[in-house]
Amino acid sequence: MSPIRSVLITGANAGLGREAARQLAKTSSIERIYLACRNEAKALAAKAALEAEAKRAIFEIILMDVMDPESVRQAISQMAAPVDALILNAGGVGGRSPNGMTAHGVTNIYAVNLLGHVVLVDEMLERQLITSTVLYAGSEAARGIPKMGVARPVLKEASVDEFRAMADGRTFTKKSDPMDAYASVKLIGALWMSSMARQHPHIRFVTMSPGGTTGTNGFDDMPFVKRLLFKHVGGVLMPLLGMMHGVEDGAKRYVDGILDPKFRSGVFYASAGEGAIGKLTDQATLFSALNNHSFQDNANQAVHQLI
Repeated sequence: MSPIRSVLITGANAGLGREAARQLAKTSSIERIYLACRNEAKALAAKAALEAEAKRAIFEIILMDVMDPESVRQAISQMAAPVDALILNAGGVGGRSPNGMTAHGVTNIYAVNLLGHVVLVDEMLERQLITSTVLYAGSEAARGIPKMGVARPVLKEASVDEFRAMADGRTFTKKSDPMDAYASVKLIGALWMSSMARQHPHIRFVTMSPGGTTGTNGFDDMPFVKRLLFKHVGGVLMPLLGMMHGVEDGAKRYVDGILDPKFRSGVFYASAGEGAIGKLTDQATLFSALNNHSFQDNANQAVHQLI
């Protein structure tokens, strides 16, 4: 694995993305960090703050909305030099209407977590703009988090159409629990990454969960009761119960994932136990469907049919 000197991070102006940028800037071998953000004002504020904290002028802004494939294509068309690593961090529960539909025919929750990221990876591969590693922000929700009341996604056939249905409004309607949809989308993402690892062996594809993390914006737009549970009550009690950790710990998983070659291509790493923090392990040891090549390729085909 060649040294990582440049990194592009989506959703980089706040939360885990910003903290990952800060930690990477403290690493002397990192020479350039691209902050891929939707909002220019927030991106500029984050860039200024990061430069002050790191005392290094190594940040560059790329305006990009991962919910809009054309925005991603436009951003990548203007890149002049390749980057060594991508951190596909942007995500969340999809705003105030997670299972509402976008103009692109997918749910908001699917769009913010996967739609533009698939386009981003494809465009960078086609233009030879990625040299080493792609890291996708996974979640323990993809295999279920019993202690936090998150059920494991149910796969009936794991067909291309079943994966498409999880994204195009057939499986999850406006009345569906956003966490059920979130878990399914993160499962699709992990399977897609594993399939891509086999199709592109010269690039390392790692799915890495940041774990249950406080101090992020991921729950801001959830319905009131869920937001109260996960962001406010959970943000105080769950760390005390050993079920969540801080944004520094979550972002460090990203940093380790791209810089440490022990994290193998095609593997989904997340917490080993029933919760969402602690020791990392290959999630296929907990949920065998993650290691099924047919399921992986069906998910990959589905996400590409949706762009």
